[in-house]
Amino acid sequence: MIVTRETDYALRILRALRDGERYSISEITEKELIPKQFAYKILQKLTKANLIEATRGAKGGCKLSTDLSRINLYDLIGIIDSKRNTLIQCMDPDFDCPYREDNDGCNVHRKLAVIESGIDKELRSHSLAELILD
Repeated sequence: MIVTRETDYALRILRALRDGERYSISEITEKELIPKQFAYKILQKLTKANLIEATRGAKGGCKLSTDLSRINLYDLIGIIDSKRNTLIQCMDPDFDCPYREDNDGCNVHRKLAVIESGIDKELRSHSLAELILD
């Protein structure tokens, strides 16, 4: 699992909202140097996951709606990138690997699975609050 550009932008959006105030998309994208076309898509995902609340109109904008200490980086990656990224293609459950039928797969697969498990554990050990709050 890797941190994609989209997840990076999501972290920046949450960082912009960390003070609990309401900000327009323009304010967020300008402050965090995020292209607007990406911001709209990411904001929809964050809203759907109840991490932020977004309202339209003249007095609208975005506001944080959750405690960032309750969400970890692994969770955010899952929210933003619904397709789980793996270290190598053969680790994707949908990938048809000819070696998978041989016991538990090949030696490369088994060793990379251990590495990926460690990465996942590390991502789960860091809350968003820890990453973005001052």
